[in-house]
Amino acid sequence: MANDNEKCSRRVTDPVSGPAVLTPPVFSALLDDIHKTKTWHDLEGKVGKKADVAMVILAGGSGERFGRSGGKQMLKIFGKPVLSWAIEAFDAVDQVAHIVIVCPEERMSEYKAQAGDPYNFVTPISYANAGMIRQVSAMNGVSAVPDQFKFIGIHDGARPLITPDVITHAINVLKGSVDADGVIVGHPAIDTMKVIDGDTVVGTPDRSMFWIAQTPQIFHASVCKSAHSSAMSEGYIGTDDSSLVERIGGKVLLVDAPRDNIKVTVPEDLGPVSAALEKRLRDRD
Repeated sequence: MANDNEKCSRRVTDPVSGPAVLTPPVFSALLDDIHKTKTWHDLEGKVGKKADVAMVILAGGSGERFGRSGGKQMLKIFGKPVLSWAIEAFDAVDQVAHIVIVCPEERMSEYKAQAGDPYNFVTPISYANAGMIRQVSAMNGVSAVPDQFKFIGIHDGARPLITPDVITHAINVLKGSVDADGVIVGHPAIDTMKVIDGDTVVGTPDRSMFWIAQTPQIFHASVCKSAHSSAMSEGYIGTDDSSLVERIGGKVLLVDAPRDNIKVTVPEDLGPVSAALEKRLRDRD
């Protein structure tokens, strides 16, 4: 009979909440590969004369699940930090006139020196303090947005594959709707969904009713600020920013976005992210 140590070594672990699937040697080899600098061209930064959107990019995560000290936002893929790839996409959207990077206060100078300044972004960038949880970080970023902006978007800094086209489409859908308070990007669920009680399946809902939410999520500025203020004053913690707007009765639309708008959460996300990014860069050239 196997002893307790042998049983533990054979146990299957959750790749998100448990140890990473990739072992340290495999992870290190992958990092060595994606650190290589390519010579692809950057996107062209631009700010339109009537730009009225401010973007909050959340980069305050500790990277605990990723298993890398210092977090995943500063990890370089093809010579550029994950966070910088995200900034670059928003910098190339002429309707975006300001970007707020939310990061740990003690690392602001590092983020600025490594993820912002080297890339000569055209869009003005400011920084705000990250909170203990995502919702506080988002609220801090929203609060740091200058008052003149009509729309505020919120994006995960660990989603480097967002594109200017998707961002522009989301903004235009919101601006073109007479009664929507916000727009989020996402894609239809393709896996079968299960409802469970403990570890027992109790139902199989129609998956056509379910979409996978991504970011950016873009809202009328007044609604976004009210939703965060209401949630904070009443101690409500939502799963994303849209849930806060929905909670106060706001109408949120969902627009289709590519499934490869992946959030880098665990080491095994680096493979598909790097492959998708390389293809886009080759197509860009």
